[in-house]
Amino acid sequence: MADYDYDLFVIGAGSGGVRASRVSAAYGARVAVAEEYRVGGTCVIRGCVPKKLLIYGAHFAEDLKDARRFGWDVPECGFDWPMLRDNVLGEVDRLNGLYQQTLENNKVEIFNERATVTGPHEVRLASGRTVTAKHILIATGARPQIPDCPGNDLGITSNEVFHLETLPKRVLIAGAGYIANEFAGIFNEFGSKVTLINRSDQILRGYDESIRDRLLQISIAKGIEFRFNASFEGIEQTETGLKVSMSNHEPVEVDCVIFATGRAPNTEGLGLEAVGVELDVIGAVKVDADNRSSIDSIFAVGDVTNRVQLTPVAIREGQAFADTIFGNKPHQVDYETIPAAVFSHPPMAGVGLTEGQAKNKFGAVKVYTSDFRPMKNVLANRNERALYKMVCDANTGKVLGLHMIGPDAPEILQAAAVAVKAGLTKADFDQTVALHPSMAEELVLMK
Repeated sequence: MADYDYDLFVIGAGSGGVRASRVSAAYGARVAVAEEYRVGGTCVIRGCVPKKLLIYGAHFAEDLKDARRFGWDVPECGFDWPMLRDNVLGEVDRLNGLYQQTLENNKVEIFNERATVTGPHEVRLASGRTVTAKHILIATGARPQIPDCPGNDLGITSNEVFHLETLPKRVLIAGAGYIANEFAGIFNEFGSKVTLINRSDQILRGYDESIRDRLLQISIAKGIEFRFNASFEGIEQTETGLKVSMSNHEPVEVDCVIFATGRAPNTEGLGLEAVGVELDVIGAVKVDADNRSSIDSIFAVGDVTNRVQLTPVAIREGQAFADTIFGNKPHQVDYETIPAAVFSHPPMAGVGLTEGQAKNKFGAVKVYTSDFRPMKNVLANRNERALYKMVCDANTGKVLGLHMIGPDAPEILQAAAVAVKAGLTKADFDQTVALHPSMAEELVLMK
C-alpha cells in the first residue's frame, strides 16, 4: 500500500464514516477523513441527539401537569426556549469534541474541508491539495429536501430548528414522516399552534397501520391540526407572518414553516459519476452487500446509499467495511428485523413486519393486541391509551413483528427486539412471567 498517501480516505465524518475510520486505523491502516462541517454527522450535530434532548424538554409540559395529581404543588411554569436551545447546542459542542478526539486518538488525520473524488484512488481537497488512497469511502449522509414552490426560501428544515432565535407561536410542518411528527409533538408541547400538512392522506407510511392511526388520534386530541391531500403552492411574507397556500385547503398564516419532506443523499458535486460510480435515480450510491460501488476501490456506507437511513445501521456498515477490508474478518450487515422508533408524543416503536407486510408475505397471520391505559395516565386523568401489537405466523407461532405506541415504547421495544430477532414464538412470550406492575408486562399478556 506504500504507493498511496493513505490506505483509506473517508469523505464524511458522521456515524458511519467515524466508525469506519476509527476501526480501520485500529487495524493499522493509514486513514484520513475529510469533513466540511463538523465531526459527528447528522445524528450528533443536527439530528437524533439534539432532537431527543428537545423531546425530553417538551415532555416536562405533561409531566409537570401530571405531577399535581400525584400530590406535588407545582406552580404555573413558564418555558424558556433560549435556555433549552443553548443547553442543547452546548451538549452538541461537547459531543463534537469527543468525536474529534476519538479520531485523533486513533491517529486518523482530519481535513476540515470539502473533498471531491477525482479518480478511483484520488481525492482533491478544497484547499487545492490532491491526495491518493488505496480505498475511498463515501459517507456523506443525506440532507433535507425542500419542496419546489414559490417562497420556499422563507421556510426552514430540521437543520435550522435547533437555532431558532425565538419560539414560534404558530408552526406549519410539511411532511408526515417521523421527523415531521416528532417536531409536531415538540412544538405542540412547547405551546405552539401546530399545523401538519401532507400531500397524501396518511402519516408515517411504512409503519404499522394500527399504531400510526392511534398516534393520529392522540395527536388530534392534543390539538395538532392535520391537513391531508395538501401540496405546497407557495409561501408569502405578510405583515403578520407567513401565508402558506396549498391545494385542497384554505391558506394558513403561521410564524414558521418547517420542511420535513424527506432526505436526499449528499452526492452532488462529489465527482462520483465522472469517475464511473453508479448512482440511482435519487442520487444514492449503488453498492453491493460489501458496501462496494461500481468502482472496486470506492465504497459507501450510511444514508448516502439510501438503504436504511438509521444511525445504528450506518455504524454497522462502517464496522463491516473496516472488518472486511482491513481486519481480515469479512462479514455483511443483516438488514432483517431492524428496530425503529418515532419519538412522538407518545412515542412509537416497532420491529419486524407490519400486519400488512406479514399478510402479503405469509398469507395467514395471527394478530395479538393489548389496548390499555397506562397506570400513570389513569391517576393523572390523562385519557391516552397505549397499544401493543404482535403479528405472528399462523402456522408456527413465530413472531414476525412487534409494534407499540405508549410511554417509553422505544425503551421497552429494544429488549423485545432481541426476542423477535432470535425467532421466538408467541408461546415463548406466553411462558415468560409478567413483571408487574409495568407497561412492559403487556408484551407477555397479549390476547
